[in-house]
Amino acid sequence: MIIDSHEHVILPAESQLEKLKRASVDKAVLFYTTPHPEKAKSYGEWKEEMAKLFRILAGENTEKSNSERIHRGNQELLRSIRAFPEHFTGFGGVPLGLSLTETGSWIEEEILRNGLRGIGEYTPGSEEQIRQLETVFQALQDLPELPVWVHCFHPVTSSGLKILIELHQKYPSVPLIFGHSGGWNWQMLLEYAKSAKKAYIDTSASFSSLVLKMLLSELPERCLFSSDAPYGEPLLCRRGIEFASPEKWIAERVLGENIRELLSL
Repeated sequence: MIIDSHEHVILPAESQLEKLKRASVDKAVLFYTTPHPEKAKSYGEWKEEMAKLFRILAGENTEKSNSERIHRGNQELLRSIRAFPEHFTGFGGVPLGLSLTETGSWIEEEILRNGLRGIGEYTPGSEEQIRQLETVFQALQDLPELPVWVHCFHPVTSSGLKILIELHQKYPSVPLIFGHSGGWNWQMLLEYAKSAKKAYIDTSASFSSLVLKMLLSELPERCLFSSDAPYGEPLLCRRGIEFASPEKWIAERVLGENIRELLSL
């Protein structure tokens, strides 16, 4: 089974299914979204959609508005999954800044009761937001195992990635997916992940085919094929994995077996 381990909700859902079909991908793990750049019909409209993302990364939203936004995003996500359950599963959003009790309750209500497979994507715009993830890790200690997915490209810096790694070292039982191959700091991430059994590397937005080849060669059992659609194309990203994999068995693991085992699909 070929599984794209990270796509955002694309509307209409039928257009997302067409992307999967074109890439011969059997299933996609969907993530909630606020901007919908795929709806833009011009550069100006695209900039308007992306401005929503930049405001989130800048931390301009209040705790209340974040909770409302994430709840709406989760509901939109669930509509796509429930319409096409054979092709979609998903991760749901959990706000930062809640108390430990509130975080646990949110995970129970919005993630577990809806059959979602993990938590994220978190897009921390500051080191303080990365530190706030500790409450999520704490809450997961007493809940069924759920992976957490964290964006690790810009604006996450090397010091931000170091903080995230330190958090994972403190809570090693929580599966943590480091997004976008760690960005410019992929070597720091790779060297950590090789020694951490529940550290996984998302391959979307790898900025070099050489980087992708190194990741697949060094950690084939914990790299996850993803496109980050609509920001990437499933077909192109699949071809990248096939091209960069030193051996066929590595491509097979990365293109589906690793995420299937992690999420028990």
